[in-house]
Amino acid sequence: MIRGNGGGGDDAVGGANLAGLRGHNAALVLGLLRAAGLRGEAGSGRGELAARTGLTPQAVSKITARLAAEGLVAEAGRGASTGGKPRTLLRLVPEARCAVGAHLDRDELRVVRVDLLGRVVAESRRPLDFGADPDAVVAAVAEAVVRACPGGSATDGPSGPGGPSGPAGSSAAAGSSGASAPLGVGVAAPGPLDHRTGVLGRVTGFPGWEGYPLRAALAERLGLPVVLDKDTNAGAAGTGTGPGSGSSVYLHVGTGLGAGLRLGGEVYRGSRSGAGEFGHQVLLLDGPPCRCGARGCAEVLCLEAVARGDLDRAARVLGEAAANLVALLDVERVLLGGRVVAAAPEVFVEGVRTVLAARALGGGPVRVERAPGGVAEGAAELVLAPLFGGA
Repeated sequence: MIRGNGGGGDDAVGGANLAGLRGHNAALVLGLLRAAGLRGEAGSGRGELAARTGLTPQAVSKITARLAAEGLVAEAGRGASTGGKPRTLLRLVPEARCAVGAHLDRDELRVVRVDLLGRVVAESRRPLDFGADPDAVVAAVAEAVVRACPGGSATDGPSGPGGPSGPAGSSAAAGSSGASAPLGVGVAAPGPLDHRTGVLGRVTGFPGWEGYPLRAALAERLGLPVVLDKDTNAGAAGTGTGPGSGSSVYLHVGTGLGAGLRLGGEVYRGSRSGAGEFGHQVLLLDGPPCRCGARGCAEVLCLEAVARGDLDRAARVLGEAAANLVALLDVERVLLGGRVVAAAPEVFVEGVRTVLAARALGGGPVRVERAPGGVAEGAAELVLAPLFGGA
């Protein structure tokens, strides 16, 4: 946490780090206002914001004035009096900006537009052949994103492949028309892929994608910042906001089986962007062959049970695999998502919960719940997170 000094607030810091410091402090304030909005509170006073960020009241006043000028913050009436003058409440303006999230599944494309609170304001679905020529897939995704952007904010102009800008002076926000300017596009795709470079790896069953620069290709087509991550990491990103949201695993059951890890409130990707290949842990030696080349993987055992209509068995397999992960990482929550879970959420939640309880090695019970949102929403959260101090 950065504390402004008493003499000049956030303007008192000299040198090359001034812009970065301003952005960091603005993100702290925006993060608190967003959290208040998500809790359904009317707003927060400047004194409260100063106390919770460690910034001086003068610094908070300057920051909130800048954010109000950018349309991100507005007054929300007066708070209850505690003996003096009632405090003025400030709130985040959810409709001031938006983000787009796209989930590229193996057979379906889902695109959402969300406001600054992460609420879906537009949604579309269409069939997708992920095994088609990658350039054709990029064209289909770009078309769907353009349709999702208000007022045609996404264009065919050139753009670099970097992530979204910070909250102060964001080029994406400043250059877009309308009150709901898009900050960028989050894209969730099957892994493995390199989150840092935006390049796909050897996706099981889809060799044509290996080495393809998906992030750069979409950024060039759209003229907007693009963030690319694995579908399971996007799912994990959508399960909480910012530090303090604890440690959890997001388990996705759809056309494949994977996990996203949220450790200490942040999405964990591993040193090589390869964390979360959950579905290819071997549960049955010499079991049925998996498309990855091994035998008896959790993915093939679970999806074969789904194909037979034996959802209780599928949930038990998922639970056994989850128990291994819980024992290894000591997480607090297991969140379930994906189209298979969505079709029978009670079966999977109860099935996984039963296995985890039976295999508990100590400590408190692990909460098992259905994930609050989908992968596309999580992809959009990857774009929004830096605005509020996340990663």
